[in-house]
Amino acid sequence: MRISHLFHRLQTLTGSPWMVIAGGVMTALGMLAICAVLLYEGRQDALAHATESSRNTLLIIERDITRSVELYDLSLQEVVDNVRQPDVMSLPQQLRNEVLFDRAATAKYLGSMLVLDSAGNVIIDSGSAIPRHGNFADRSYFTVHRDNPHVGLYLSPPFASRLRSGDPSIALSRRINNPDGTFGGVVLGAVRLEYFRQLLSGLQLGPHGTMALIHANGELIMRAPYDAKIIGRNLNGTGPFERMLSQPEGQFTEKASIDGIRRVYTYKRLTGLPLIMEVAPAEIDIYRAWEERAARIAILMLVFSLTFIGLSVLLARSLARRAQAELMLTMLSRTDSLTGLNNRRALDDLLAREWQRARRSKESLSILFVDVDHFKAYNDAYGHQAGDDALAAVARCISANIRRPGDNAARYGGEEFVIVLPDTAGPGAVGVAETIRMKVAALGIEHATSQQGRLTVSIGVATWQGEKTDTVDHVIKAADEALYTAKAAGRNTISATVLA
Repeated sequence: MRISHLFHRLQTLTGSPWMVIAGGVMTALGMLAICAVLLYEGRQDALAHATESSRNTLLIIERDITRSVELYDLSLQEVVDNVRQPDVMSLPQQLRNEVLFDRAATAKYLGSMLVLDSAGNVIIDSGSAIPRHGNFADRSYFTVHRDNPHVGLYLSPPFASRLRSGDPSIALSRRINNPDGTFGGVVLGAVRLEYFRQLLSGLQLGPHGTMALIHANGELIMRAPYDAKIIGRNLNGTGPFERMLSQPEGQFTEKASIDGIRRVYTYKRLTGLPLIMEVAPAEIDIYRAWEERAARIAILMLVFSLTFIGLSVLLARSLARRAQAELMLTMLSRTDSLTGLNNRRALDDLLAREWQRARRSKESLSILFVDVDHFKAYNDAYGHQAGDDALAAVARCISANIRRPGDNAARYGGEEFVIVLPDTAGPGAVGVAETIRMKVAALGIEHATSQQGRLTVSIGVATWQGEKTDTVDHVIKAADEALYTAKAAGRNTISATVLA
């Protein structure tokens, strides 16, 4: 009787209005706590996605600038070498200029290439058969070589061109030595700032995002969105620039000195150049979609917390929504949104798992590195949307030709893909690679700047045969080196290596 009485009292209490209210409040608090965790994770995901996009944008800009500087520098070195040749300097003026200046001197954004004597006077001009008059002994690109014979390639801060009506430019210059080693003058190429403006204008970071190219001395070379009034501004002493000077590359969040907007800065000092590139999406743009979603969820949860009728049904629906949201977050965090393949994070997990399995079973493991040939040129020629479409087409081609359940593919970054083939020896891996290479070429995607006239891929193959004590990083490195061998062999080809 006593036990029966206690059971009846407990049943009465749990069924009372106060206990229902308490249960509803506790359920609401629990759901609000779960919601807060998910929203926090969503906020972190938004930041991570913005950071990844910034790094990719930074990589694109860095490659373009360093490649252009390298090409211009080769032209400068050619002029330096030739002006030392009496046979060249004795040629008729027009023929001499044709020998000294290659086609890089006529590049769209290269203002002019000049040879200055030891006094800073123009003696040879790529833009005119008769050299234009001018003395540039006061310019930094002249004085730095005059005072120091070991500077090498010098990249100047921005200046207003005296020969092109004040057109803002920077200069690449090299020293010319006399036969006895004394200072003989300077050869320089002026690069119009319009080049950097056009480079940055095609990239978007949201309504309040910015990109900037800064000289190491603190002068602002270019900024997007473009504002002619701030080009050339000295940023020394400002918070963001001082932080960029502390490390060669990195990321931080700070309020901008120019407009006071708080941004997430991703920056890097370009290798071998006195240039710092920053990509900085605004926090308000990064979190706008998240904030709208968070507001909607908060309102929904408030309605749930005030609703007591049908509490169990609402709770079940909430749990279902939570499970679906978590599943979507997991899928999104492991899938590349453009190609539908695994992303880098999923690839790392996959490689670790397959490597352990291969080590245990002593079975072969093959890794393929696939790279789209001349993809930068393709993007420049056809636009980024066409580039995205081409990458998606290549990804579909890869997926269609790896059919075993254990085979997997992932986007490694940019235009590179990685294919993991468990229990696959060298000949089988090469066969898969050749099939993919031919299928991509068979897509017939036009690529006018490629030697083949269509989009192609190069593939590096590395196979671990289950005998050598090694690490998966060594196999990846071997595949990457094989890829470079394939590209060096002319592209649209395959190079394979076996780790014996």
